[in-house]
Amino acid sequence: MKYLFLKHYRGGPAPVDGTPMDRWTPDEVDAHMQYMSDFAKRLVGTGEFVDSQALSSEGAFVRHDGEGRPPVTDGPFAETKDLIAGWMIVDVESWDRAVELAGELSAAPGAGGRPLHEWLEVRPFLTDVPGGTD
Repeated sequence: MKYLFLKHYRGGPAPVDGTPMDRWTPDEVDAHMQYMSDFAKRLVGTGEFVDSQALSSEGAFVRHDGEGRPPVTDGPFAETKDLIAGWMIVDVESWDRAVELAGELSAAPGAGGRPLHEWLEVRPFLTDVPGGTD
């Protein structure tokens, strides 16, 4: 089963140390990114890694609006741009394994090298269409 781990800038329960990343030293940012990279490499080795990406704070809403160029707006992004820092997708045998891995990922270092103990949103991929019939 595939699960999505969402890392939030804010909006969920507060981490133990909520110092925003833009106030970390370059060495603290490097240590955090190295932890994330090492974690992903370990999951590649176990066959549980699918993908991970950090997200830029830039972005726009786009929609179809008939002929011509689609309209674009800079927000509001109350549920994505301002909140979601990145994600990781894992393919594991069970919910319990997904929770175990999310707990490990939550320990990525932050300011002062201390584990963030951040809350990660864990969501299973939808495998069936709700209300669908065969």
